[in-house]
Amino acid sequence: MENLGAMLADTSRLLRRSFDVRARGIGVTRSQWQVLTTLLRHEGVNQGGLAELLDVEPITVCRMVDRLQDAGLVERRADPADRRSWRLFLTSRAHDLLAELRPLADALIEEALTGIDERERERLRDMLDRIRDNLSRRPLEALVSHG
Repeated sequence: MENLGAMLADTSRLLRRSFDVRARGIGVTRSQWQVLTTLLRHEGVNQGGLAELLDVEPITVCRMVDRLQDAGLVERRADPADRRSWRLFLTSRAHDLLAELRPLADALIEEALTGIDERERERLRDMLDRIRDNLSRRPLEALVSHG
């Protein structure tokens, strides 16, 4: 039987690659859509928090946000609690772009789930949600509960 971790990684890679091809048609790179969709879920996060969410170095996020700001997709606003920090927000142009990407993502998921009925899809969602929850726990909590 194939290793579950390898299957998940391969499936994730294929989904990303397929979405990449679709998104390129409207002029968005993978790193841009990753930042934009992450900001959609965490609008108002600071750059350090965004770097953590994306699992990249802060300097990398700074460069990506610079390019997105230059493109009119992201806005930096001063953090009222910390003048050295910037909060990140999507512009209306970014929301329009994400609305354009949504049907592409939905079509890709439909293609990926071809032959899987609604009951099976719901079970898959539940299982992936549990796996994500299990892996999202802080490592220290896992050590304490097992040690």
